[in-house]
Amino acid sequence: MRVGIASRGTAAFLCRVALAAAFGYSLPMFGQAHPSAAAAVPLPPESAEYKAVQQRLARGWNTWDTRSVTTQVLLPEGLAIHLGIEHNTTESGNAFLPEVLIGRLDPTAEQVRPGPHAWDGSYTDLQVSWKSDQWRVQSAHDGADLVMLVSPVAIPSGGLAPTAFFSVDLLWNRPGMVGWHGDAIEAITPTATIHVFCTCQTPSPATLPQPGVGGPYFAADLTGPVAISTGHRRSLEQVKAILHRQHAAYQASLSSNAKTSPIVDAIQTTLGWDTIFEPEQGRVVSPVSRIWSVQWGGYVIFDWDTFFAATMASVGDRDLAYADAIETLRTSTAEGFIPNYARGGNWKSFDRSEPPVGSITVLGLYQKYHDRWLLQDAYPALLKWNQWWPRHRQMDGYLAWGSDGQNPPGNLEDGSRGTRAGAILESGLDNSPMYDDAVYDPKRHGLEFADVGLMSLYIADCDALATIADVLDKTADAKALRARSAAFRAKLQTLWAPAEGIYLNKDLHTGKFSRRLSPTNFYPMLAHAPTAAQASQMVRQHLMNPAEFWGQWVLPSIARNDPAFRDQNYWRGRIWGPMNYLVYLGLCNYPLPAAQAALASRSYALFLREWQQHRHVHENYNAILGEGDDVKNSDRFYHWGALLGYVEYLQTARQEQ
Repeated sequence: MRVGIASRGTAAFLCRVALAAAFGYSLPMFGQAHPSAAAAVPLPPESAEYKAVQQRLARGWNTWDTRSVTTQVLLPEGLAIHLGIEHNTTESGNAFLPEVLIGRLDPTAEQVRPGPHAWDGSYTDLQVSWKSDQWRVQSAHDGADLVMLVSPVAIPSGGLAPTAFFSVDLLWNRPGMVGWHGDAIEAITPTATIHVFCTCQTPSPATLPQPGVGGPYFAADLTGPVAISTGHRRSLEQVKAILHRQHAAYQASLSSNAKTSPIVDAIQTTLGWDTIFEPEQGRVVSPVSRIWSVQWGGYVIFDWDTFFAATMASVGDRDLAYADAIETLRTSTAEGFIPNYARGGNWKSFDRSEPPVGSITVLGLYQKYHDRWLLQDAYPALLKWNQWWPRHRQMDGYLAWGSDGQNPPGNLEDGSRGTRAGAILESGLDNSPMYDDAVYDPKRHGLEFADVGLMSLYIADCDALATIADVLDKTADAKALRARSAAFRAKLQTLWAPAEGIYLNKDLHTGKFSRRLSPTNFYPMLAHAPTAAQASQMVRQHLMNPAEFWGQWVLPSIARNDPAFRDQNYWRGRIWGPMNYLVYLGLCNYPLPAAQAALASRSYALFLREWQQHRHVHENYNAILGEGDDVKNSDRFYHWGALLGYVEYLQTARQEQ
């Protein structure tokens, strides 16, 4: 925890602590974070430039708290204003909702329709439905101050209005005190004194019910709008004017191109609501969703998922894009690979990695923003990771997915560590039918399966990293990287099947090709492996073949004529944003404009369907129905779903060049 306290500020703070009892304050009490055995694996140091990135990000009011999208937190102080709603009844059945998350699947849980969320939290808007109550929560910045407006969507007829509780405390064991100061709540921290005001009639704290509320609070029945403001008191009209101004600024931040502004809105909103402050390492980062983070101990950084978040953030927030890329790289293990996951408690998947998309991500950010220091910061981890793959995942000259169960510390309670299941999880395609018959070799810690997708991504990683090495004047590294790229590209060519007109995976246990097709079979285009004629054949014969991958909703994660397509269960036939994105990038390496445009437009159409109806950004989508809500294992607000819109953003940019 990084809290800087100046000497004069410290003295003032200690004086205030001494006087706390006299003024009726109480110091908040919080649980201590428990140390983990995995904490022995430290994160690499930060450069001055990257420290400045995090300092710029981790400042001001925003929805930083993982556990609730209706909590506003001020950084670096850690001061939180929580909104809890009590559902009131005339008989038994009162209930209290202390926290709100987007995408809960329990039909009795709160349902959230997320509205706009500016990158910096300067404007946020959402609606919540729970039991028979509906309310809207808006927030905005007014300089360094925060305003919040909570409005009932409909005034109850014949029933009781819900009660809004605005409680104030300090998170993450941050030092300070919070208490009443006249009719305001006052927070005293080492760096600032903040006053919180409410337009409601301030009640006596001693006479109100306290349904799980910690710290001093305001309470008001939602028979009409109620506003909170910090810094100084504001009327409802003043708060609404601030909200109107910041909403206009948000709209102005979107693309001037009418075609792409909905995409920018979706990406900014999705990443805005999914971005948190992670107190364990004192950093801002964008986990895949808050629900996943809560379930994984407070945060979870999945390898390729968070790299893709960095790419999408580049449409409007350079600092966040850099943070998502660098924080993913900073999870690197002692063996030198980026783990499949890093989660709360500083636990990581010490046995397995995930698809190597880091170098193409970082190079893309550099090509947009041209900050050489980013390459300098990212390069050591990217190079170690690149070198790790052929040392640990090479099998008969090919690359194969694996799981190193012997790596300390042992942590996977699900039993997948050092197993066939763990090796498949390294692919990121958890239950893909491609691996149904693959055999795991425990001595070589990998699947006996030459994987077209992995080899293609690795070659693309070598090429991108060699370009980065050129920029950094690392001539020897660049030469070695291009040599590795050429060697594996030559090996990949042995997986070209002329009769089928596509690259095929190979079962190394039987020596036979696997004819089960997935979008990963098109990844060789990302590696510049096929000739122009071969790429055209792949697209004509397979990609745009309705019997395999084409149709109204594209691209299914297994070919439509594969028996597993009917499962429509996770990677067994459903559509995933990252697959469409990577295939699109590959198409852009060839003169295939019709295929590029068609894939981009159909991906975007799929994304817009539920975005416009429900403001959902799904983890995956049904390839038959074109929706995500048909199953329980498709998170409703998983940021890489927005890659389906991002490809249209890229396509529009290409057409405008």
